[in-house]
Amino acid sequence: MKASFFKYINTLQDQITTALENLDGSVKFIEDQWSRPEGGGGKTRVIQNGTVFEKGGVNISGVHGPLPKSMQDYFGVGEAQFYACGLSLVLHPKNPMVPTTHANFRYFELYDAQGNIQDQWFGGGLDLTPYYLFDEDAQHFHQVCKTACDQHDPSFYTTYKERCDTYFWNSHRGEARGIGGLFFDYLRPNTEKTAQQWYDFTTGIGDVFLDAYLPIVERRKNLEYNASHRDWQEIRRGRYVEFNLIHDKGTLFGLKTNGRIESILMSLPPKVQWAYDHQPRLNSQEARLIDVLKNPRNWI
Repeated sequence: MKASFFKYINTLQDQITTALENLDGSVKFIEDQWSRPEGGGGKTRVIQNGTVFEKGGVNISGVHGPLPKSMQDYFGVGEAQFYACGLSLVLHPKNPMVPTTHANFRYFELYDAQGNIQDQWFGGGLDLTPYYLFDEDAQHFHQVCKTACDQHDPSFYTTYKERCDTYFWNSHRGEARGIGGLFFDYLRPNTEKTAQQWYDFTTGIGDVFLDAYLPIVERRKNLEYNASHRDWQEIRRGRYVEFNLIHDKGTLFGLKTNGRIESILMSLPPKVQWAYDHQPRLNSQEARLIDVLKNPRNWI
C-alpha cells in the first residue's frame, strides 16, 4: 500500500506542477530533493514571482523511523516505528481576485517492535481561501468535491465538508480560514471500507484537484485590481499564517518529527500585513467575505 501511494503522489506532483507552469506561463518550479537523517526524504517544488502565482509549493515526502516521543504521547502509544508519505500544496496567487488554495493527500503506517503494521490510515482534502468572494467559484469548487465524493459514498461530501469547516476554523478569530472544501483523516480499514477502498477514495479526490481549482484561476487571473485590493489580500493572508502556525496539525507534525523546515513553512505567503483592529467598510465586498467566514454556508 505504501509503495502504491508513494508512486501515486510522485505522479500527481508531476501532473499538478506541469499544469500550473502552463497556466502561469512565465516561471517554472524549482526543485529541492532532500533527505531526513532518521530516514526518508522528499521533493520540494516551489514557484515564485510568476505572472499568476506569487508563491506556491507542491511538495511530496516519504519519511520513516522511530516515532518521536511527542508523537507517541499524541497517538497514545509507546515506542514504535512509523512511515508517512504525502503530497501537500499551497498556492498564493498574485491577483487578489484569485483565491489561495491548499490540498493534502497522505498515508500513515505504525509498526510494532517486530515491524508488524499496528495501524494505518489515509487523510487529506482540499480547500479554497478567497479574498474576494465570487459565489460561482465557491459553487464550482464544492460541486467538483461533491461529484468526486459521490463516486464512493453519497454521505461523504456532507460529512467531510462539515469536517473541513470545523477544522479550518481560526477559533481565536471566530472565523473560518476560507470557504472550505473537504477534510478527512484517520480513514482506517474497517468492516465497511477496506484499505484499498480508502486508497481509491483518497486518490480520487487528488485526481480532481486541478478540475476544482484551475477554472477559477482562468476566470479571475486577468481581472483588474488596485492597491486597496492588494492591502486587503495581505491582511487576509495574515489570518492564513495565524491558522498554519497556531492550529494546523500538519505543520505541528512536521515540526515535531524533525521535518525539513523550508518545506514545512513553504505554505506561508511572501507578503503579509497585520493592521491593528482592521475593520472592513460596512456593506463592502470585504465585509461580505467576513460575514461568510463567520457563518460557513452550504454552497450546493
